[in-house]
Amino acid sequence: MISILQKLATSLNRRDEVPNQELAKEISAANNQQAVRELVDNLLNKNRGIQNDCIKVLYEIGERKPSLITPYATDFVALLNSKNNRMQWGAMTALYMISSENPKVIYAAIPKIMAACDAGSVITRDNAVNILISLCSVKQYAANCFLLLLELIQNSPVNQVPMYAERALPVINEKNRSAFIQVLSSRLAGIEKETGRKRVEKVIKKLK
Repeated sequence: MISILQKLATSLNRRDEVPNQELAKEISAANNQQAVRELVDNLLNKNRGIQNDCIKVLYEIGERKPSLITPYATDFVALLNSKNNRMQWGAMTALYMISSENPKVIYAAIPKIMAACDAGSVITRDNAVNILISLCSVKQYAANCFLLLLELIQNSPVNQVPMYAERALPVINEKNRSAFIQVLSSRLAGIEKETGRKRVEKVIKKLK
């Protein structure tokens, strides 16, 4: 039987992601738990290309069928400390994919998620924001996660503010609306690009 690793882009000497995307589709469609296990087992493979391909396939599976990768949440959390940036943001993406499937386990990892968010790349931060927004829709986690979300928007690079404001809209309600508007308004003056400023103004207008 052909190993899953032989189907990865690195093994096929491919520089594009198509083999990894095709493999994710194949594993998801077949509900192949054994293949998922093999990918997880190789997240610490000596070959960095294999590592990178494995995390890519895993979060692509998570996008299609989150239940297949949910049992490995702790493996993804452990990778948030990885010195390989690709693995770090890939792990954060995988955690976002399972945040609706198993919010309890993701919420338990919030301290590590926020630490990685502070130290990580733009993609790491983007997916941390996505995780917080996802958890804001879960009643018992909403209050705490919304405060963390506000803090992130308050301190994030100015070019990220419009996107974060738009993404957060679905979890804004009567309780948190004024605090959200306040934070967005405080960031407006610092947004030099007119397009970005207009996007934030549009969000504020929708909430008033």
